[in-house]
Amino acid sequence: MKASRIAVAGAVAGVAVLALSSPALAHVSVQPEGEAAKGGYAVLGFKVPNERDDASTTKLEITFPTDHPLASVMPQPVEGWDVKVTRSKLDKPLEMHGEKINEAVSKVTWTAKGDGIEPGFFQKFPVSVGTLPEDADELVFKALQTYSNKEVVRWIEVPQEGQDEPEHPAPVLALSAASEDGHSHGADDDKASDDTGSAEKASAETSAASGDGDSGGTDTTARVLGVVGIVVGAAGVAYGVLAGRRRTTA
Repeated sequence: MKASRIAVAGAVAGVAVLALSSPALAHVSVQPEGEAAKGGYAVLGFKVPNERDDASTTKLEITFPTDHPLASVMPQPVEGWDVKVTRSKLDKPLEMHGEKINEAVSKVTWTAKGDGIEPGFFQKFPVSVGTLPEDADELVFKALQTYSNKEVVRWIEVPQEGQDEPEHPAPVLALSAASEDGHSHGADDDKASDDTGSAEKASAETSAASGDGDSGGTDTTARVLGVVGIVVGAAGVAYGVLAGRRRTTA
């Protein structure tokens, strides 16, 4: 009885935890593919879950930050969705690759061609952006999520440090420190170089081990024959035991 009560209490507690934690997870969010380094480029994925049981998400509007405008914004096509990029004139022109840019993307809108994001599903909307600002630690992207029943959820509340998460938080992108070469892919290149060096070293060690002479091949052959002998011996013992049991039964 005591064990049964403990199990029931644990189950109730688990359901309560899930009920309290689920709403905090089910909001529009943004995450980079890899890292989003200051001064570099990144591919961002806007994740949109459907929070309704009786309606589909049919439209998503992402507003890009005006305090740190991004000169390059290129959405990746998403099957079943139309995309519209809205540009606005900048109060202060940006300089990119030696050229002055007077306008930047202020909003990207995805509209479903069919049913959109149905209940129980989510969808990711990838966007390539750059260059990321060097004088900011994060970027805030406000989002509007429209459902098939015309309901609009405004994910526009900016989370404040030291305070509880708001009911409808805006997607926030954390920026990592710039790499030595000033590009976001610098760390990845270094890692790839390290991996290549490790692979070459391992290959060299393997080749050296293989070229030590006939002793390596002889040792391997002896070990294989030894294992085969053990297996054959075990099979013989098993056969003898079974044969003895049959005679006793007879």
